Amino acid sequence: MSKITTELLLERAVPRSTRLRKIETLNLSKLQLKTGDLDPRLFSRLRHLQKLDLSDNLLDKFPNSLTLPDLRVLNCNNNKLEDVTALKQFPLLEELTYENNVYLTLNDDYKVMFLLQNLRLLNGKDITKLANHVRRVNSRKLTSKVTAHWEKFFRDQLPEKYTAEQVKSIKKKFLKSVQTNVVYGPSSLSEFTRWRVKMIAEELLACSLGLDLSTDPESEEMMDENEEESTESPREAAEDVDQVGVFSSYVTVTPSKRKRNHSKPGSGNKRSKTQANTEEAAEDVSAEPLHFLQCHSKGNSREDFKTQLWSCVFEPLLDCGARKDPIMSSSRTVATCGGESVCLIDCETGTVLKKYKVATEEFFSVAWTTLTMVISDSRKKSHNILAAAGRRGIVKLIHVAADFCYGEIKAHKKPIATVCFSPTRETHLFTASYDKRIALWDIGIPDCDYNFKASQLLVLEALSIPLRMALVPTCPDQYLLAGCEGGCFAWNIKLDKEQKSRPFEAIFQFPDEDGGMTTSHRVDGLAFLNDDVVVSKSSKPGCIYLWSWSRSFDTKGKGCQRTISAVILAELEWSPTDLSYLTLSTCPAKDYVFCGDEKGSVWMYNLSNYTTAWTSAKGKRSDRRIPPTQILKWPELRENGEQLTEVLINNVVSDPTFTFLVVLTSVNITAIWKKS
Repeated sequence: MSKITTELLLERAVPRSTRLRKIETLNLSKLQLKTGDLDPRLFSRLRHLQKLDLSDNLLDKFPNSLTLPDLRVLNCNNNKLEDVTALKQFPLLEELTYENNVYLTLNDDYKVMFLLQNLRLLNGKDITKLANHVRRVNSRKLTSKVTAHWEKFFRDQLPEKYTAEQVKSIKKKFLKSVQTNVVYGPSSLSEFTRWRVKMIAEELLACSLGLDLSTDPESEEMMDENEEESTESPREAAEDVDQVGVFSSYVTVTPSKRKRNHSKPGSGNKRSKTQANTEEAAEDVSAEPLHFLQCHSKGNSREDFKTQLWSCVFEPLLDCGARKDPIMSSSRTVATCGGESVCLIDCETGTVLKKYKVATEEFFSVAWTTLTMVISDSRKKSHNILAAAGRRGIVKLIHVAADFCYGEIKAHKKPIATVCFSPTRETHLFTASYDKRIALWDIGIPDCDYNFKASQLLVLEALSIPLRMALVPTCPDQYLLAGCEGGCFAWNIKLDKEQKSRPFEAIFQFPDEDGGMTTSHRVDGLAFLNDDVVVSKSSKPGCIYLWSWSRSFDTKGKGCQRTISAVILAELEWSPTDLSYLTLSTCPAKDYVFCGDEKGSVWMYNLSNYTTAWTSAKGKRSDRRIPPTQILKWPELRENGEQLTEVLINNVVSDPTFTFLVVLTSVNITAIWKKS
């Protein structure tokens, strides 16, 4: 039974009314209303309704036939709206607010400005001038471009006498081509542009061919729903920052001291005499700071030292990639994310090669994969694809070489903490969310027109929020490890099982501060050092453990949700801070572990002298904590004469050969060091 009745409408009228047709102002906020609760037959009786408040509900869209002919003011704040095009049924609307609908973007603002000719205020702002530009100048420019595209490439394809089938074929080809090739305005509005281009193209075809080529409304709605289920979405062009624009969009903060770092291992940190005298800590890495970049600022503000940077991943090399440096055996291009943007940076030059921006997003994680795609002449070619996700629970898929965000996957209703691709199946993407689930997706391979179809393959249930993921190197198609708010878990992810939703198979317990064993602790750092050794960081202050996967997890064990004691190989000395989410990383080729701290320092551990012993079946746990090989100190950086303080290192990542070290901070600065 619907939540909305005649009695409720009369009661919620302002002021209360005795007849529906007399109601002019109606407050339906905070009623937990869903789209199905808006009964068109009941609303059609509100003939004189002018102001409607639907804020703080659960609406994901509007029914297409509410029939409110006199509606002037509409409040839809704090809902779950995913589309605004149904608002065109309210042609007299003058004031509209839909803030805090996480799935709506700037593209939706432009859609309502075009659809609602009388709209003056949008989310409290006067949009009269901008709306006139959208309706007139924008439409005129796009119409000119669409017409030129038809005249140049398609008009002559139709014979003098054509059949309905020929028209249908030409229409399909033209609509695909024109939406791909007609570009106008900033790329952040590419979804709106594509939407308008399709609309203009259909009008042009109807006029040119003298036929009504519009799609039947019912079949079009069904098509849209099917597209939503398959997670195909309109393409969004990625925002390209050219070489000139790079330096206007970020500040390069110059360190007051740029000397080569020759500090002794662990200098400035108190250690016992035993630890200070260890031979293993005697190496000096000699890393030099190259660049300090401020390229994730909100609104490109030079005053932004608050945006948190969270994730960075080096771009994989292609066999003949344009960015391949013949002198190096690994890429020097890194993707970083934080705030509303994702950046691609050349570590050698410090140049921001690309910048992708979503004004309503806060990005938490990025991951690369390489897909073999069919290009226009039917040849196959490998391309790097970047996945980026964050607070909105949406995964953006970006074809970097084409400067093109070709699609998105609405993966979760809550934020995505981290993402990673399978090393063996290039289209398989894992997304870990605040909804306490890890989902496995097949993102598909886009065709030459960037059409793709994504599907969900698996859902892994966690007891708490997953923060970090790692696929087991020896069996990446069978087991996944995850560090979570409530412990470290393992799942069987083999796809030959029928069960699509799975509980964890094992939870690992570690030593606690009292000398016992516990499973209940926050694991905010997790990575494999090699095929067997796992490095994990827990909420226990100053604690980074190295432990054996193979000796801890018996793959022949029966049942699931087993509690397993991790076989500890060693413990790394680290900062005594109790701050969380300062994550770690590894460089397996060089046997290195990296972890930042709360003082802006980077702790580096060269473990090559230990790994051989650990691989032995009889390898024993190191009796003492292993000190860092070296600690890179945060330099004295100044902006406008003020020294930057309270710098947290959220993430540290090296390229596969440990040539560059990228450091992400809590003060909107990306630091790049180079190993000498």
